[in-house]
Amino acid sequence: MNNITVTSPLLPPLEELTPYLEDIWSRKWLTNNGHYHQLLEKELCNYLGVDYISLFSNGTLALITALQALDLKGEVITTPYSFVATSHAILLNNLKPVFVDIDPNTFNIDPKKIEEAITEETSAILPVHVYGNPCDHDAIQEIADKHGLKVIYDAAHAFGVKKDDVSILNWGDLSILSFHATKAYSTIEGGAIICHTKEMKEKLDRLKNFGYESEIEISMLGSNAKMNEVQAAFGLATLKHIDSALIKRKNVASFYMKNLIDVDGLSLFPTDSNVSMNHSYFPILINEDKFGMSRDNLFQKLKDNNILARRYFYPLITGFNLYKKYIADTPESQKISDNVICLPIHTELSNDDLELIVKIIKNEN
Repeated sequence: MNNITVTSPLLPPLEELTPYLEDIWSRKWLTNNGHYHQLLEKELCNYLGVDYISLFSNGTLALITALQALDLKGEVITTPYSFVATSHAILLNNLKPVFVDIDPNTFNIDPKKIEEAITEETSAILPVHVYGNPCDHDAIQEIADKHGLKVIYDAAHAFGVKKDDVSILNWGDLSILSFHATKAYSTIEGGAIICHTKEMKEKLDRLKNFGYESEIEISMLGSNAKMNEVQAAFGLATLKHIDSALIKRKNVASFYMKNLIDVDGLSLFPTDSNVSMNHSYFPILINEDKFGMSRDNLFQKLKDNNILARRYFYPLITGFNLYKKYIADTPESQKISDNVICLPIHTELSNDDLELIVKIIKNEN
């Protein structure tokens, strides 16, 4: 029996990708701001409803560069309920991560906890739109304005997400996307930074290209984080299919919602009618006493039936040895991390797959 995976990459038809590759071969320009790199930036600005975007070879380098571009010092307040790339980017900029708890109703950083954690050393806030669910931007920005802090959103999960029909990627000083193969939209590997001015876009472009100002001058210490032409071409081919893919994901989410909403001991992720989600993930929470089984036991039961769900995010970032020295009082984050499981959600799932997953969860198989 084939595994039912938690995700599956969105692949454009090979015959649609081939002409791009043939053109790249004829141009013999594989990287360094090539034709398809420039075209993808333009197309993504139009699709996402943003003014400026700088493409990167992956989302982690985008995060690292975003923090660098804002010339931050001291402490950055963030959440432990995220992938380690969020906090790694802080440490790799010689900054100190300060972890505060999440709101258990949204899984996002709790604005009330942010203000309590601000010190004279705080320079920025790095919230995460967890599972693509928008943070409480108004509250976060109010705190940032009050204390003179920068706001950088880790929007790795938030491709195409809108609130009140406006892209949430326009929030904060910068927003960072991941285009990893596991995401709803991908360039195989890849990422991007969304910014608001031409000047910042130019700075980001220099930072991802060793800091070159011109052929004979380097103006800042940069890395090599450029997206290549093959990635960009893949992204352009995939962009033609993203709308239909998001509809399929929404249908999967609707199936789960309809069939799991009344299961005792199982809580579904909250939704907001004002938000258009991309349904990158479908997390559920398990209450062992009411459900009759622990999260980990359900995880193993699904695995025994060739269903590869994911405990995401588990463990917390602060659970890794590297981060245990950063003392944090985050009981809500720990509770969610100990009880969350993300079910398979992608375009390749069949009705039979979905029915099997639900039956196993309901213990009807």
